Amino acid sequence: MTHVRRYHPGDRAAVEDICVRTAHVGGDSRPHYRDPGIFPATFAIPYVVLEPELAFVLDDGDGRAVGYVVGAADTARFVTAFRTQWLPTAAGRYPLPDGPPRTPDEEIAGLLHHPERMLVPEVAAYPAHLHIDLLPDRQGRGNGRALMRTLLRALGDRGVPAVHLSMVTANEPARAFYDRLGFHEIAVPDPGPVTYLGRTTGALDVL
Repeated sequence: MTHVRRYHPGDRAAVEDICVRTAHVGGDSRPHYRDPGIFPATFAIPYVVLEPELAFVLDDGDGRAVGYVVGAADTARFVTAFRTQWLPTAAGRYPLPDGPPRTPDEEIAGLLHHPERMLVPEVAAYPAHLHIDLLPDRQGRGNGRALMRTLLRALGDRGVPAVHLSMVTANEPARAFYDRLGFHEIAVPDPGPVTYLGRTTGALDVL
C-alpha cells in the first residue's frame, strides 16, 4: 500500500522524474523544454539537498517514490543556502542567459539563478514555503493531502507558524486542491503568472 515516508538519497531520480512530468501547468514538461531537468534543479532537488529533514515522498508500496513534498522552514535562510551551496553545483549545466530569455528553458534558468525572487515581502508572515507534486495516476486519492499533512506537522514541530507557496495561476485543479486544504490567497502586487497562497501549520484536523 502507498504510504508517506522520509526522502532518502535513493529517491533522487524518482523525484526528478516526478517534477519533470508535472512541471508544465501540472502536466508533462518534456514536450515543451529542450532540457526539462531545469525544473527539478530549480524546484525540487535543492530542497532535498539543503533541507532533507523537510522532504517526504509517497512510496508506492514497493519502495518507489510516486509523489513528494519538499519545504524550507525559513525562506530567507534557504535563499542564502541556495545561492552559496546549491547554485554553484547547477550553474554549469544551466548557465545564466545572456540577456532577456529567448526560450522557455532560458526563462526557467533565469529563475534558477535568481533565488532572491523567493523573498516576497507580502509573505513574510508565512516564513516557510513548499513544493508538492504527484504523478497523475496518484492524484485525487488523498495522497496529496497525506503528504501535506506530514510536512505541516513537521514544520509545526519545529515552531514554524505558517507556510506559503506560489503556483501557476492557470493550474486550476491545483488551486482547488489548495483551497480544500485551507490555503488562502495572499495579495502580492504584480505577481506575474503565479498566485501566492498561505496557511498556518496548525489546524491539521481539517486535512
